[in-house]
Amino acid sequence: MSHISGTTRLYGLVGDPLKTAKSPQLWNRLFMEQGADAACVPFLVKDNDLSAFVAGARAVGNLSGLLVTMPHKQRMLDYVDELHPTARDVGAINVIRCTSDGRWIGANFDGIGCVLGMEWEGLHPAKKSVLLIGAGGAGRAIAFAVASAGARALTIFDVDRGRAEDLAKSVNVATDCHATFGASDPHEFEVVINATSLGMKPGDLPPVDPGRLKPDTIVVDIVTRAEPTFLCIAASERGCRIQNGRPMHEGQAVHTMRFLGFDYVPEGRSMQGIGLQ
Repeated sequence: MSHISGTTRLYGLVGDPLKTAKSPQLWNRLFMEQGADAACVPFLVKDNDLSAFVAGARAVGNLSGLLVTMPHKQRMLDYVDELHPTARDVGAINVIRCTSDGRWIGANFDGIGCVLGMEWEGLHPAKKSVLLIGAGGAGRAIAFAVASAGARALTIFDVDRGRAEDLAKSVNVATDCHATFGASDPHEFEVVINATSLGMKPGDLPPVDPGRLKPDTIVVDIVTRAEPTFLCIAASERGCRIQNGRPMHEGQAVHTMRFLGFDYVPEGRSMQGIGLQ
């Protein structure tokens, strides 16, 4: 990091935990490749400390952007000055652009990043029945994106039934997709998406019963870790087509970097025909 100087612009990743986070490495590699006078650092901020963090971050004059992850995606709504349409619809934030006049603009590219990753992998959700596990920050974004991408039907499960039902109602109002709360049984679905943190830690129980997966089901697990999650391993053994968290992470990065003023095309990926926000 010998390029860092008194003029370096800072970008931060805010969340807890951050042990498996890949964004700082990706961003700093991009900055070096493009010769940008910028650096990305992780900020480990516990749930109850978000307000104190924001108060301090607002005083940092060379802070140009923040990437936001669990558990702050929804609470961060209270701390920005303006919402990009992607965050306004979803009700959660995963990136903030800090402008030169001190304004914070929040956006959310979790959902369209996930769909972009699925498109790259040839697993587009259009005209398919989708089971989404998790109605938190990432789950909300994915629900709207999958519905907007043409899913035939969307069933949402969350341990907090009220949260899942509210999300389904919001999706029905905003899109033409029929969304509803339902059980976590994956048997009748063409696409199953895990939008929870289950699988991040070794020993986590799978979010659905892999034994109920049909062999031709598409299984997307948004968890990013070096080793495959139990869900991905079990689904693959049943003959399912699987997608780990990497394509979504790359898809998010494409949209996020464009939002913050940088161009990025992941190695081996094509942007042809893909509209960017």
